[in-house]
Amino acid sequence: MNATLVYKGITDIYNEANVSGNGSVMGVLNIPPSLNKAINILMVGILFIIMISFGCTMEISKIKAHLFKPKGVSIALLAQFGIMPLTAFSLAKILHMEPIKAVTVLICGCCPGGSLSNILSLAMKGDMNLSFVMTTCSCIAALGLMPLLLYIYCQGFDGLEDVVPYVGIISALALTVVPCVIGMAINHYKPKYSPFIKKAGLCILIVAAVLVFSLSYFAIKDVVWLILTLDVLAVAALMPLIGFTLGYVMSMICRLSPKCSRTVSMETGCQNVQLCTTILKVAFSPQVIGPMFLFPLVYFTFQCTEALLLTLCFRCYRAFKPLAEDGDDVKQKGGEAAMMVPQITA
Repeated sequence: MNATLVYKGITDIYNEANVSGNGSVMGVLNIPPSLNKAINILMVGILFIIMISFGCTMEISKIKAHLFKPKGVSIALLAQFGIMPLTAFSLAKILHMEPIKAVTVLICGCCPGGSLSNILSLAMKGDMNLSFVMTTCSCIAALGLMPLLLYIYCQGFDGLEDVVPYVGIISALALTVVPCVIGMAINHYKPKYSPFIKKAGLCILIVAAVLVFSLSYFAIKDVVWLILTLDVLAVAALMPLIGFTLGYVMSMICRLSPKCSRTVSMETGCQNVQLCTTILKVAFSPQVIGPMFLFPLVYFTFQCTEALLLTLCFRCYRAFKPLAEDGDDVKQKGGEAAMMVPQITA
């Protein structure tokens, strides 16, 4: 199918009734090629730095330990690539979203878990080893699963399966896996360099992020408000909440411990917004994607807000609940009591 025909209604979304006072079209992004290239390079660089720094936090021994007992990782991957893509597809259908919005939401829903989930798992007193392994495994699995899921779910929208840039998506996914593996190799063979790489990466990341934000705002300042529509905001608010909730419920049904269930919950609801933004910005032309390449930032805002509220509720619950009521703490308390027995009897 001709991509021009499929996207006929896409550009109309941003053109219709969106003409400024001087007669210029506000809906179509006419970013200068040099500025567009600069933003693309910076976003690819940010993704590379994030993933190589993340790889420096991973230990191969921990990955092996979870792979030999794959129940937690398997359930997490099923939740990540089962719940989130289906949620994205269902919301796009229910809200009758336009083609480019639907593609954007589907790409976000099919993305692997992000590094933010590791921080949130720590705040929720989750299993950190499982969290790191889940993030790594989901990035690797996304190489095959993300294009496959996009192809499957795009069948529900007329013609979209023919215009999704699968090559660009796979290239962006490679930018997450390769630097992550490099970081893991550095941490395994030259662990003394890992702290320096993480600190240097953080400094470079902050500078690059400020540059990307500034350049992006300059490029789309006239049309940025077009993304703040009710359907986009509704999806951005509901997707992470559904992911957090169903991730936890699914884990409890599969009899994971509360500690692991909280980890899976955070991993499911948190998408890799850096990867999603890079795909939308690099794989699509500005005239096609319009301001929708900022959707991951809207999603990120709701994702953080909802996760912080859940963390606050959990911390309040733990503050008023005896530790012995939590299965993990019972086990830990029992172990400590057993260790104290010889001292008491002595």
